[in-house]
Amino acid sequence: MASMLRNSMRCSPISPAWAVQCVQTKSKKSLSRPGVKNIVLVEGVRTPFLLSGTTYSDMMPHDLARASLQGLLNKTALPKDAVDYIIYGTVIQEVKTSNIAREAALGAGFSDKTPSHTVTMACISSNQAMTTGVGLIASGQCDTIVAGGVEFMSDVPIRHSRKMRKTMLSLNKAKTLGQRLSLIGGIRMAHLAPELPAVAEFSTAETMGHSADRLAAAFGVTRLEQDEFALRSHTLAKKAQDAGLLEDVISFKVPGRDIVSKDNGIRPSSMEQLAKLKAAFVKPHGTVTAANSSFLTDGASAVLIMSEEKALAMGYKPKAYLRDFVYVSQDPKDQLLLGPAYGTPKVLQRAGLTMADIDVFEFHEAFAGQIMANLKAMDSDWFAQTYMGRTSKVGAPPMEKFNLWGGSLSLGHPFGATGCRLVTTVAHRLRKEGGQYGLVAACAAGGQVSRDHAVCPSTGTVLWGQESGDLSTDTHTVLMGHVYSTPWFSHRKVFLCYRGRIGADKTLLTGRDRPIRQYRFS
Repeated sequence: MASMLRNSMRCSPISPAWAVQCVQTKSKKSLSRPGVKNIVLVEGVRTPFLLSGTTYSDMMPHDLARASLQGLLNKTALPKDAVDYIIYGTVIQEVKTSNIAREAALGAGFSDKTPSHTVTMACISSNQAMTTGVGLIASGQCDTIVAGGVEFMSDVPIRHSRKMRKTMLSLNKAKTLGQRLSLIGGIRMAHLAPELPAVAEFSTAETMGHSADRLAAAFGVTRLEQDEFALRSHTLAKKAQDAGLLEDVISFKVPGRDIVSKDNGIRPSSMEQLAKLKAAFVKPHGTVTAANSSFLTDGASAVLIMSEEKALAMGYKPKAYLRDFVYVSQDPKDQLLLGPAYGTPKVLQRAGLTMADIDVFEFHEAFAGQIMANLKAMDSDWFAQTYMGRTSKVGAPPMEKFNLWGGSLSLGHPFGATGCRLVTTVAHRLRKEGGQYGLVAACAAGGQVSRDHAVCPSTGTVLWGQESGDLSTDTHTVLMGHVYSTPWFSHRKVFLCYRGRIGADKTLLTGRDRPIRQYRFS
């Protein structure tokens, strides 16, 4: 997701990629359009993001969502009946509260006359919630939207096996004792095995961590580079936390426990300690570890989005404008996590801006290797020309503008809530740093991407993809059942592959006998 914000008071929530403009500082051009409503971000809040299985473990997802809504109301003094619509994003849904937006809204005291619905779009679910709200305002349907997201990984729905579910449903319909005994007699031990929520892509049966490891190998991202970036994220997050910069975090009294007021996943370490960790996905030779990956997180976020006219009429001073957004989807096999590389150029083109115009960058850090691979792709003319149809590269974001208050690796990543955090952070950084344009980018499962741009606070982009092709006999090595690719920028052929074998026709085959993508750099 990419977005651009303007440092003044306005920011609009949108996923994959969007632009945010900060209304106050520099004299760069405005991205406002004649006849199009200005949509602003008035405020954004979030509960502290906590490691799953810690302080929030006895709660339910709608409890966290309700807390974020109440925090937003408290911070803005917004009359509850002034909200036209409420939209929340989530990924792993609690079966008792499938429309979590509605349950959280009622619990927070909003009017039962206020419509609410829930969206799901993997890690950009709250981006989708925000952009849906933007669309409602732009179309004239609404003036005031509350959007947000929540994820609760401390307790996920676990089902009986399919055969056991069928038996139980049949028992419910059985009319005689004989029928019931017959069904019970058919139960086997294997039927009692539980089904957990999927941790792999449905279309590829590959976990995102495994995909990140392959992507890092394909772009020649070393373990050292990934550990260095992870350490940077935690160090910057700790510095921002200690300096009081994470002002979107609200204090929350956990029932039966103490008040929680800060994220608990920020843990600066040392390169020596990080180097001791073993590969988490591609074992034993992979480079993605628990330390350079985002961790399972519980948390919720919420933002108040309004038309500028309505916000000013109610006496609010918006934080940023949201100017544009784009969603993109690709094949989810070999380019699953390359969304920012694809989305950023498109959102910038729509806004008529270049990378040099952007003052603040906030990219979702799913994995350190994913971030580094995207930066290398964005800085490659070959990649731009071969895969994006561009004449030249868009360029990598300067690190002095990039994720300066930490990111998902350190702050945490509640799947459905991260998008709102990214947008709010861009708005706050634009104001703090005196910038005008911000860009937000995020990748998501399923090969999808959201790109938005707004004047001042933020811009974002998210994209995924997959491709297939033949394997040349040149420069490949098979280790422990894995084929390791040579670096993308060594001007050799590179192969994204895993658990592969070489066929008789010298084609690299996966366990499903599907050829893996071949990349040639020249």
